[in-house]
Amino acid sequence: MRTGIANLPLHSGKCPRWLFEKMVELGRVLVELLIIEAGPEEVLLRLSDPFWFQALGCVLGFDWHSSGLTTTVCGALKEAVRGRERDLGLFVCGGKGATALKTPEEILRLGDRHALAVNPEALVRASRLTAKVDQAALQDGYDLYHHTFIFSVHGAWTVIQQGMNPAAGRARRYHWFSRACRDFVVEPHTAVCCDAKGLTLNLVARESEAARKSLPALAQEKPDRLVADLKRIQERVLDLPDRHRLLLTDLNPARLRTVFEKSYLRPPPDFLGLLETPGVGARGIRALSLIAELIYGTPASYRDPARFAFAHGGKDGIPFPVDRTTFEHSIRVLRRVVERSRLGLSDKRAALGRLARFAEL
Repeated sequence: MRTGIANLPLHSGKCPRWLFEKMVELGRVLVELLIIEAGPEEVLLRLSDPFWFQALGCVLGFDWHSSGLTTTVCGALKEAVRGRERDLGLFVCGGKGATALKTPEEILRLGDRHALAVNPEALVRASRLTAKVDQAALQDGYDLYHHTFIFSVHGAWTVIQQGMNPAAGRARRYHWFSRACRDFVVEPHTAVCCDAKGLTLNLVARESEAARKSLPALAQEKPDRLVADLKRIQERVLDLPDRHRLLLTDLNPARLRTVFEKSYLRPPPDFLGLLETPGVGARGIRALSLIAELIYGTPASYRDPARFAFAHGGKDGIPFPVDRTTFEHSIRVLRRVVERSRLGLSDKRAALGRLARFAEL
């Protein structure tokens, strides 16, 4: 779960409508079959595995290695589940761009319609925190533009979100799973996938514990002192490690004063509370981490956490164009498996056996 590389170059273009519709159909029967066999949390567990997710995109016929696989597969799963949430016990919220910002509203709306075993507000908090961590606590040069939050009726959840670095021409995908996330700010990911590594301010690394403890205390200092300390660091930039030059390039002490005022007026109890302080984003966190290193001698980690099949072809014709006949046949076979799986356990096992034999062909 924490090893390997997913190659995600940024690609432009759109998924053909006909292919997306087939992805929705095939995705629907695959999800239903998994739920019949092992329950909705098994779907969440598998989606949190970056390799299984990548393989799913390949099986659904999408371009195997581009950034578009993430957004399109998540979109297809959302459509596949839509209207069947009550029966499946599975819910998909969020998406790309402006749709991602509506994730909290979608969670609350679904919570009103369905009897969940967890308070929807807790799910909203998890959604917001995962985005805040990957944008502010893990500063790796990739700006988030996609956020999908998938949860079960029992309250387990998976997050799949993606950031882009246009200058590098690369995307980076972040996977979360609630059962594996014991602490939002200490090694919380199941995986972070990208084929390129670079300078990264990693405040959720285990070795950043001292920095996480010092930042909330520092945030309670008067804003004037923090601004003065930041200017002092910038004046001494030639005497500091090379990484500081890069981290300081777009920090403006005068503009950060208002950020410091927000944390000063609402003193955070810990690093998690600091991340949840409204108005404190990536630049404010970065500035505080640099000042904490100067004053307290608590450097943050700069370890980049990125780690690192075809069934029906790919939309870009690699390794071959999507075979529509085979795609349709797969959907028909899986639908029959699902229908027969509903008949009972013995029939379900027989159906799954036929599915296994079909997969070997």
